[in-house]
Amino acid sequence: MNTVANHSNSVVRRAAALDWQDIATELNEYGCARLPGLLQEQECEALIADYARDELYRSRVIMARHGFGRGEYKYYSYPLPELIGALRSAFYARLAPQANRWNEAMGIDVRYPAAHDDFLARCHAAGQLRPTPLILKYESGDYNCLHQDLYGEHVFPIQMAILLSAPGRDFSGGEFVMTEQRPRMQSRAEVVPLRQGDALLFAVNERPVAGTRGYYRVKMRHGVSRLRSGHRYTAGVIFHDAL
Repeated sequence: MNTVANHSNSVVRRAAALDWQDIATELNEYGCARLPGLLQEQECEALIADYARDELYRSRVIMARHGFGRGEYKYYSYPLPELIGALRSAFYARLAPQANRWNEAMGIDVRYPAAHDDFLARCHAAGQLRPTPLILKYESGDYNCLHQDLYGEHVFPIQMAILLSAPGRDFSGGEFVMTEQRPRMQSRAEVVPLRQGDALLFAVNERPVAGTRGYYRVKMRHGVSRLRSGHRYTAGVIFHDAL
């Protein structure tokens, strides 16, 4: 069996082994759900090592130049690395029903097809042709401002981040932070502790919250707090493509 098939089959099995009812509960309650140990240490280290291979990427962004924070990231080119592509396809298929439930609750007419290729065809027909999976690199003093990864008209409402470095060994600080803005209320912050290989599923833009008069929308943003020391790498798996 070839390497691509091995990655694909392994990731599909890992996704199938997760408790998706618990994941849905966490996403609905908090706007995020942690997946402990999704990637193995050697997989994390391989993705970090590939950061130096410029031929894998379509662009490099220095965050301070754009007011995004401090640090840098690179967007992968098509074809995506085998592991990243397998994660994108397998987890989209598992998350599409949740995304459709969210849109229904928020009164949004858009529905997402079951297969990721069909959703990408929708993105590409609208001119969103550029791949969005990326890898981020932070050094001491770096941080990521609160933001949303939208990129165009077609937005899948959930995305994934995977911590590739080991807290305490490779870096300190650099916590994943989310904020939630409910109507006429102050923002609520959520700090999510992650270990090497842990993934986090989280809301990209808006999510529904049940109120006394039905569901209402809350606005979500995410970022990374200041790195105190060391180096921190994260892979981001975004399911829509960019203009």
